[in-house]
Amino acid sequence: MLDVAPTELLLVAVVALLVIGPKDLPRAMRFVGKWVGKARGIARQFRSGIDTMIRESELAEMEKQWAAENERIMREHPTPSLPAPRPEHFAQDPAADESPVMVEQPALFPAEATEEPAAAKPKRVRKPKAAAPDAPQTPDGPQS
Repeated sequence: MLDVAPTELLLVAVVALLVIGPKDLPRAMRFVGKWVGKARGIARQFRSGIDTMIRESELAEMEKQWAAENERIMREHPTPSLPAPRPEHFAQDPAADESPVMVEQPALFPAEATEEPAAAKPKRVRKPKAAAPDAPQTPDGPQS
């Protein structure tokens, strides 16, 4: 890429300050920054496109090599053909027409669930809290 030494950068900054002026220099730097950003984006996109094309060509080459190797292996080691199925394998057995007999009904619920529910437990009644010993007492209860 571009190789800019610090002295060259300083020289460009001094010339820009003299030519553009201190008042318009920030606006000019912002404009230059936008264009540099756009140029970098275009270069990045171009580079990624080239990388994608290279990767696709390498994959196509590898697929050709794999296909050639697979063909060579298949020639060297042919697979034996399987025998054709005989018609007697597909013949219906007359005893097979009977419907299956269900021996036992499946249990839908566990055995414990069929029992009657246990008697409901009585609810506990809460006792009121005792008042603090130093709190003043009234006939109605402790004051808050």
